[in-house]
Amino acid sequence: MAIRIDPTARPTAKSLLAALYNWTIAKAEHRHAEAWLAVIAFIESSFFPIPPHPVLGLMCLARPDRAVRYALICTIASVLGGLFGYAIGYFLYESIGLWLLGLLGLTDSFPKAVCLLNRYDAEAIIIAGATPIPFKLMTLTAGFIKMDLIVFTLAAIAGRGMIFMTVGILFRLFGAPIKAFIEKYLGMVTTAFVTLLVGGFIIVGLVGGGDGGKAKDPCTNPPPITAR
Repeated sequence: MAIRIDPTARPTAKSLLAALYNWTIAKAEHRHAEAWLAVIAFIESSFFPIPPHPVLGLMCLARPDRAVRYALICTIASVLGGLFGYAIGYFLYESIGLWLLGLLGLTDSFPKAVCLLNRYDAEAIIIAGATPIPFKLMTLTAGFIKMDLIVFTLAAIAGRGMIFMTVGILFRLFGAPIKAFIEKYLGMVTTAFVTLLVGGFIIVGLVGGGDGGKAKDPCTNPPPITAR
């Protein structure tokens, strides 16, 4: 029985995302896999929707002896990509940044990201770098608010290094058996660690407000962002 295809059908956002994911995963077996890992890590920090974590994991699984090397490549490329995202937010927010935010579905999240970065500075970058929070949103926002470049770079190294180097070191030490643990628990472990690390700063800020910690977080409903 012949399959009939509707020529007027358009790909959905979900199908396009799945295609991008499959394309990304395929690069783990490419003969230039290291270069592709660097490219994916770089562009994900500024505009690409698929993170490099799956590619890094597959490459580490295939060659645990090179896992730390792969993780280092991923970390460096991701930080450089973050600097590119910073540049977009700093120099090209109105011409490119706004368009990227809309394309990635992050327009509504942008005012909150601005508020969080103004309020928590480096801690917000570290959290975004080590957790599922879209890192590209924070890199572009950091440029938009003109965050100190040295502080941004050091925070990006800390956040990205925390997640990628953990993967590399675990694979180097334990090899393939660690894959199941990483897939199931790494996100939760890093999120909990960063929460404990940064939570103290947030608590101190709330308690130090002089109102018994009852002040409303201004980032819950931040004001809209107007063009510069």
